[in-house]
Amino acid sequence: MTPWVHPSATVDAGAELGPDTRIWHFCHVMAGAVIGARCMLGQNCFVGAGARLGDGVRVQNNVSLYDGVELEDDVFCGPSVVFTNVKHPRAFVSRRDEYAATKICRGATLGANSTVLPGVTVGAYAMVGAGAVVTKDVAPFALVIGVPAVAVGWVGHAGERLDFDTDGVATCPRSQRRYRVSAGALAELPAGVA
Repeated sequence: MTPWVHPSATVDAGAELGPDTRIWHFCHVMAGAVIGARCMLGQNCFVGAGARLGDGVRVQNNVSLYDGVELEDDVFCGPSVVFTNVKHPRAFVSRRDEYAATKICRGATLGANSTVLPGVTVGAYAMVGAGAVVTKDVAPFALVIGVPAVAVGWVGHAGERLDFDTDGVATCPRSQRRYRVSAGALAELPAGVA
């Protein structure tokens, strides 16, 4: 299917929209922006010329994706998530050549009103709690909350918080996938492995 753009939205010539992507009310997508297939931008979103969105990305209302922000496939951004791309901004000092790359990896979730500072990578399938301020990289599958955001646990592929048994194994209550923490990282166990 071709992309759908609400009549109140502006998509500049030269922006790339993948098939079956939906752009809602009052959005602005600049020339040079790349948005993959099956994405959704909620009301009042902005996508800068240097922003990149993979396939299946969902961006809720009031989110601005500036130059240097990359969202890999299946990322979820809750309402009013904030991205920045300059570490030391001043209105009177041009920093266009200093944009820091910010990467949100495949399947990660950013809760409503969370803030991601420039130059940070949020790992695959990580979960950032609502209102958290992410000041440093987040490990894949980590659950982080607070200001500044700190790791408080792990989530599985389905986004459910994992509880570990006495053998150090967690089973996702939704997907039944099994996980173990090894060397500070979450690893999925193959079927049939204890």
